[in-house]
This record gives sequence, C-alpha cells and structure tokens, in this order.
Amino acid sequence: MLQQNKFIAFIKRRKYFLLIFLGLLVLYISWLPKNLFADPYSTIIYDEHNELLGAHIAKDGQWRFPYSDSVPDKFKTCITFFEDEYFYRHLGVNPISLSKAFVKNSKSGKIKSGGSTITMQVARLMRKNKSRTYWEKFVEILLAFRIELSYKKNSILNTYACHAPFGSNVVGLHAASWRYFGRSPDKLSWAEYALLAVLPNAPSLIYPGKNHKALLNKRNRLLKKLYDNKVIDESTYHLSLEESIPEKAFAIPQYSPHLLARAASENGAGKIYFSTLNKNLQQQINAALNNHVQTLSSNGIYNAGALVIETQTGKVIAYVGNSFSATNEHDNYVDVVEAPRSTGSILKPFLYASMLNDSKILPNMLLEDIPMQMGSYAPKNFNLTYDGLVPASMALARSLNVPAVKMLQEFGVSRFQYQLQKLGFKNFTKPASHYGLSLILGGGEATLWDVASAYASMGRTLSHVIMLPQYQISYFGL
Repeated sequence: MLQQNKFIAFIKRRKYFLLIFLGLLVLYISWLPKNLFADPYSTIIYDEHNELLGAHIAKDGQWRFPYSDSVPDKFKTCITFFEDEYFYRHLGVNPISLSKAFVKNSKSGKIKSGGSTITMQVARLMRKNKSRTYWEKFVEILLAFRIELSYKKNSILNTYACHAPFGSNVVGLHAASWRYFGRSPDKLSWAEYALLAVLPNAPSLIYPGKNHKALLNKRNRLLKKLYDNKVIDESTYHLSLEESIPEKAFAIPQYSPHLLARAASENGAGKIYFSTLNKNLQQQINAALNNHVQTLSSNGIYNAGALVIETQTGKVIAYVGNSFSATNEHDNYVDVVEAPRSTGSILKPFLYASMLNDSKILPNMLLEDIPMQMGSYAPKNFNLTYDGLVPASMALARSLNVPAVKMLQEFGVSRFQYQLQKLGFKNFTKPASHYGLSLILGGGEATLWDVASAYASMGRTLSHVIMLPQYQISYFGL
C-alpha cells in the first residue's frame, strides 16, 4: 500500500511532464502520414504479357512510374552495397556511419557526407530534400525510426526505389530503366544495375550524357565491391567492366497512346493499366496503318484508326486510335476508334442477318434492283446502274443500295434500330423517323468500337459461340 501511495505521489508531482511526454509520444506515433509520398505518377499501360505499351509523364513533369510492390534482387544487392550495407540489420539509423560523417564534416568545415541510411534517405525524399543542416538530419533520424516501426525492410526499399532521383526528370528505378536502357528492370545486367545504383547519390551532377568519366568510375567501384564480396564471379566482373554506359536517354515506348489516354480519361491518371493488347501485333498494325495513310494522304486523307478483336473471346488485341503524326497537324491526337462516323453500307450485313433470322428472305431469293421512288427518297446504287433481279446473297456481296433500302422498308426502321441497339450501337438514340430509310446507307453514325464489337459478335454466332451483345474496354488498373 505504501509503495502504491508513493507511486501516486510521484505521478502527481510530475503530471505536467508526463502529459507533455504522452502528447509528444502521440504526436510522434501519428507523425507519419498514411501515404509517405503524395507525388503524382505517370500513367502506364502494358499488354497481355506485361510488355510496356506506353506511358504519360506525371503532372509535375517527372517520369515517375507508380509504386511497384517488388524490386529486382540484383538492384537490392547493388543499392545496399553502395548506399547502406547494414540496411537489413539497423533500425533506420547507422550510428557508426553518422559518427564518421560528423568527423569528416568537422574536419572539412562543411557538410561533405551525410551518413544517411536508405531509410533516412526515404525520410529526406519525403521532406522534398530540405537544406542539409544538423537540425534536418535530426528530423530525418526521428522519421527513420518511425518509418522502421511501420514498414518492413522490403517495403522501405521499394519506396526508395520508386522515389529516388535518377537525374534530369527521371524518378524511380522503373522510369530510369526505360529512359536509360530502353527496357524493363528485370532485363538489366549487373553493370546496368550498378549504374542505376550509383545515380541517386548525385543525380543533379551525374547522369548519362554528363560527367561520363565520373559516372563510369562510380559504377566500376561498385562492381569491384560486388566482386570482392563474391556477389559476382570474376568472369561477370570483367565482362561488366566492358559494358558501356548510355550517352543519352531513350524515348518511352508509345505504341498505344490513344488507348492509354482513354484509360486515363475513364479511370484516372497516375495508374498502371494492364490491357489485352498484343505488343507485336500492335506494332504491326501501327506500321500498316501509317503506311496506308501515307498512300491516302495524296487524296487529303490523314486520319485513320484500326481495331482488331479476337472473335472467339471478344478480346481487343490491337487498338490504333489514329495514324502517327509528330506535329498533330491533322488532329491525329483524336481517337478515331471512339469518334462517331457515318456508317455508310457497313450495317447491311446486320439487316440481312435479321431478315434471315425472321425467315423474311432466303440467300437465293430474288430481290428487285430497279429504280424506285419512296416518297421523296430515291436511293441509287454506287455505280448508278441496276441489275433487275438479283439473289439476296449477291445483293449483299455487291453492297447494292436499292435492294437494301427495300429490305429495310419491309423489316421496319424502328425494329432495325432496336436490333442495332441490342448489338451495342450506342449512337442511334434519335427517333426512327429521324433516320428513315437512309439508316441503311449511312444516315446514322457509329463508332469503330461498336462496329468491330458487333461484327465480332456475329462471328461468334457463326462459330456456335454464345453471342455477347457488347463489350467494355479490356483493361483494369492498379
């Protein structure tokens, strides 16, 4: 009882001190934000095999890929050997490194070494690289301890790899890998990983194309350290020394810019999107379309789009929103796939199929192909000639206008419009009277997306596969 009374008396005498201590403790615990970084990210799109199709630069003008939940083991090895050998053994701060840095700075009379761990560097990056003072170093130490309490080592390393500066406007390992080597991080060599590991150490002074010799020396010293510690063998070491370093940055791939823009518009920028596209096919369609537009440009045609859908699955495997133009002189940034255009004669097969399904025609049934007047409307064939009586299948194959209008008159404009809407055509929203019989000859508008989807449905029907009425864009984001 006596001991309890003494403890209560002790608490009362120091209650203000304890309240302040508890307040500071709560403040320290809540100090760390839910998200360590609020930086904007680039918008990224990959194909079905996780091959990069394209990216948009972040809103702040930086190439900063969204957070990745993994970092290649080779980069982990390189960055820890170069920046923080005891990363997996300390609690955010390395007292020995700090002591050495303090002695070195004291002797030189200025700050030459920081002694920071990777965790402390994450704290410094969070605070947007404030001026290098002892007070800021103290804040970084406190933050580093706090980060270590909340995050696992690999998560801290991933965060560093995502937000470390790599020179110019390149931030993060993934962006640096594409900008400096033109490929993903998982495809880099030991020499390339070593180069990327030394870049964040002085990003404003050393990056490919600037201070070439200093950068090479830094990389080679790290490779020597890896060799001395038996991380790499002798053969790998000597071969790595022979590898050159990049002289300039690579352009980020832009194989599907319109689909990337559509994904960002519909689902938000700064995310990673995984599509159903096939990179190799996408490149082939891009080249074929651009060649075709060059041929047509003599006739004043500068815009074209292409959409390739896998019939059996309905997956979009190539999406070219418009032909390429470096200047966008002809509005090539417009996504033709989503732009409503006159349907021309492209709806005729759907009318033919609808009438076949209702037993209103047979393939060999003869249809009239003669001049006719339907009120004020007098349809004509493209070649301004008439064949009299033609089989229905031949009328479709030759895309004859007059028989098609006659078929629509019999089937009914309202009914055909309803059929088109069921197939996923979203632009036929006006009353049937607005279109009239001209609906079958381009009196309405549809998008390439809707047309291709409807034809894919028809293809699956012919292949005895369940028909899907319409499709949504095939991507999902992280």
